[in-house]
Amino acid sequence: MAIFPQTQQSPATYAPAPRLPHLRHIGPNWYATVMGTAIVASAGATLPVHVPGLRGVCTVVWALATVMLVAVLTARTGHWIAHRDQARTHLLDPAVAPFYGCLAMALLAVGGSTMVVGRDVIGHPAALTLDVVLYTAGTIVGLASAVAIPYLMVVRHRVEPGTASPVWLLPVVAPMVSAALGPLLVPELPAGQWREAMLLACYAMFGLSLLATLVMLPLVFARLVHQGPLPLALTPTLFLVLGPLGQSTTAVNQLADVAPGAIGAPYASGLGVFAVLYGVPVMGFALLWLALAVALVVRAARNGMTFSMTWWGFTFPVGTCVTGATGLARHTGLTAYTWLAVALYVLLVTAWAVAGLRTLSGLFSGALLAAPKAPAPVTAHTT
Repeated sequence: MAIFPQTQQSPATYAPAPRLPHLRHIGPNWYATVMGTAIVASAGATLPVHVPGLRGVCTVVWALATVMLVAVLTARTGHWIAHRDQARTHLLDPAVAPFYGCLAMALLAVGGSTMVVGRDVIGHPAALTLDVVLYTAGTIVGLASAVAIPYLMVVRHRVEPGTASPVWLLPVVAPMVSAALGPLLVPELPAGQWREAMLLACYAMFGLSLLATLVMLPLVFARLVHQGPLPLALTPTLFLVLGPLGQSTTAVNQLADVAPGAIGAPYASGLGVFAVLYGVPVMGFALLWLALAVALVVRAARNGMTFSMTWWGFTFPVGTCVTGATGLARHTGLTAYTWLAVALYVLLVTAWAVAGLRTLSGLFSGALLAAPKAPAPVTAHTT
């Protein structure tokens, strides 16, 4: 009997190539591109000044944000199907897991911009239906993230003392976005119990997000004071602190607008007063933090900061300050808030254009689809 040489190789040699390899490193942070685009549309359409042609441009941006949401949802679904091990690794990484809050905010932001500008294209009934679906899904995901991510941080993540990051705010800010966009749906509900329940539910989400932010924000500032500036690539995340500040100001002003049709007169008038008493000082602190964040970003740029997906932190948080200033302009009648909203919107559009172009460049080159590099440490504290 002839004996043939053994040519069969080990099973590992024939292991199939990973499916959809370009999706392996598509993390939940990609939803920030959707948020940052949708806020350009909704903030521009509600500016307290009339700019010829701006609403039409905002409608195009809304359409782009809607397409982006579908694209990122598809990519993330493929990521979970083809790279479940990496998806689980993301959940167990304290630097990545908080970005799951961006999923909720992306759904909410597109839903809100649909009601603000998308209805010009698809009509009010279709816009309302889409917003109800996205708002419901976004709110459920946001509330789940606000509990699940802190739970993972406590029981699974191993966070070293003094390493608090502005990224930690993302899961707890999502309910604040629901509170700010819920007023768009209040007038659509039947008068009476339904409207009042929706109004108070939005205030409840405003409260839980605000108190959670007040717990985490001191940790972030303490880290800056004791450990020095963030690594260069993470410096843009300082802008994330503007999110709960601007969004909470937006929420109280939006809720005050719909309160008269949803709750009794004594409370409705009181909520209008609260919108100004809360919004003015919080917007003042937001401008203080904006100045600090800009100074640290300029320092990081001088020290060699290059583009990364964290640059999308320059968009949505600034956009919430635009809508917050717009609400204050409406309730106080001060021209100063009108021009503040315009100035912040110019900053928002500039940041969005830069981040968008750099993201497209990174996608075409493949750099943004590669494995992320560890951020370079900061070696100087006082410079």
